[in-house]
Amino acid sequence: MEAKFTPDMTQPNVGIAGAGLAGRLLAWRLAKAGARVSLFDAQSRDDLSSASQTAAAMLSPLAELAVSDDAVFKLGQRSLALWPQWLAQLSTPVYFRTDGTLVVAHTQDGASLEHFSRLLQHKLPEACKAQVQTLDAAALARYEPTLAGRFSGGLFLAGEGQLANDQLMSALAIELDRLGVQWFEGKAVEGVEPKAIVCADQLHSVDVAVDARGVGSKSALPTLRGVRGEVLRVECKGLTLNRPVRLMHPRYQLYVAPRPNGEFVVGATELESEDPGPVTVRSVLELASALYSLHPAFGEARVLRMSAALRPALDDHRPRVEQHGGVWHINGLYRHGYLCAPALVDDLVGKLLHDD
Repeated sequence: MEAKFTPDMTQPNVGIAGAGLAGRLLAWRLAKAGARVSLFDAQSRDDLSSASQTAAAMLSPLAELAVSDDAVFKLGQRSLALWPQWLAQLSTPVYFRTDGTLVVAHTQDGASLEHFSRLLQHKLPEACKAQVQTLDAAALARYEPTLAGRFSGGLFLAGEGQLANDQLMSALAIELDRLGVQWFEGKAVEGVEPKAIVCADQLHSVDVAVDARGVGSKSALPTLRGVRGEVLRVECKGLTLNRPVRLMHPRYQLYVAPRPNGEFVVGATELESEDPGPVTVRSVLELASALYSLHPAFGEARVLRMSAALRPALDDHRPRVEQHGGVWHINGLYRHGYLCAPALVDDLVGKLLHDD
């Protein structure tokens, strides 16, 4: 019989508002270090509507550098090193790969691929440039036999990874229960104060309060906004991809991330809108047609789920760990949640438990 976990009473009692990716990772790392942790969220732990559940969870510091900056790149590099260490500590396995990313374009969109390549070569540190490899059609086919004959070439971004976000979120829930984290599900947080989490029915006193509510923290972070993202999850048993593929287009980058059991997460849309409603017909048509153009076998794919969520973004699109008025905030992860979260959480754990 597993021994009951006993928290270290010399460590602070930390209250965390928000049980998305950042909130769960932070609660887990703090609890593992012996802290007493309480977690509050308006939704149940199995809710699928959050940005953490509506994601492809690609770990792509190289590819994302084309649309971000050096700060995000460095956080992504650190996180990519942390992910395998942390995942190995979970009692439930999580699908995780670091087999790189392929970037391709149809002939008519070759200029988009060339522009992407030039951006990377300009922005990448010299030591990382060798990770970007230009492929001809034969080399592309060796990396991804499914795409043989469909493209004249592409790019291979070595070392990039991916994980199954749904498996991770479930695995973290199991760990939090095992470590004795007090989880208040279905508790809408009305406010986060220096030593309290305020819910509609009760004020919960804590030693340290952390706000990790994403877009839900807008009242505390005036420059925070929601950016709408939409994805499809499909099943296509007859087709295999060994790694994520990005399809360049003048208006968007389609990404297709393989999952176990013949499933694929497909996305591209990024809309400056705070509408949290269902996926639009236009987005479905664009995603499905681009997916079909990647390989016609996707024409027979079964649509398992269509989902939309708001990603929390700050004006400079950089994620933040900072303290305001006695409350710690971890927010602004935008489209880089899974890419940057471990590094941000690691920094915050150090500040909460180890800094004088």
